[in-house]
Amino acid sequence: MSPANPTVCAPLVLASASPRRLDLLRQVGIEPDRVMSPEIDETPVDSETPRQLALRLARGKALAGAAEAPGAFVIAADTVVALGRRVFGKPRDEADARRMLTLLSGRAHRVLTGVAVCAPDGRIAARLSETRLRWKRLTPREIDVFIAGGEWRDVAGGYRIQGQAAAFTMELQGSYPGVVGLPLYETLALLQGLGYPAR
Repeated sequence: MSPANPTVCAPLVLASASPRRLDLLRQVGIEPDRVMSPEIDETPVDSETPRQLALRLARGKALAGAAEAPGAFVIAADTVVALGRRVFGKPRDEADARRMLTLLSGRAHRVLTGVAVCAPDGRIAARLSETRLRWKRLTPREIDVFIAGGEWRDVAGGYRIQGQAAAFTMELQGSYPGVVGLPLYETLALLQGLGYPAR
């Protein structure tokens, strides 16, 4: 820790209430000093692509977190599941989750996770992780069992790759932690680039 670089002493904030993102940071030896969940409007903008949406929301959450925690490094992320240009957010209810699973069944789709980091001096940087997944064709019985298990709640696309959906996934090209919710390679690169002593 060098006195010539005071930012290394700054606290680290995770601007996400997701326990999965916190677990992923801990997996690489990073323990945030504070966890918060800033509220922003996540409504897609007309003509916005899934990639643009994921990055915009990650940046928005990071800036909102930085406003609540001035002088800190702030990490924020947002995950979007996309089938073509169609965006799947968090299901509203069981019927919405069933619709999403039915559409993803037997098809390739993308999981896009934007991650943004704000530095104590106000600089912000962001990256996008894009992962392609292909599922097997699901039977009505498999969808019924999945819905009954409740894993679809409060998660983009209605599934968690580290849960039952792992059994549906025939192919995954890209970042597994990015699908879980926080691409670690990109996150560490952003932190290091802004002066946080990660690793």
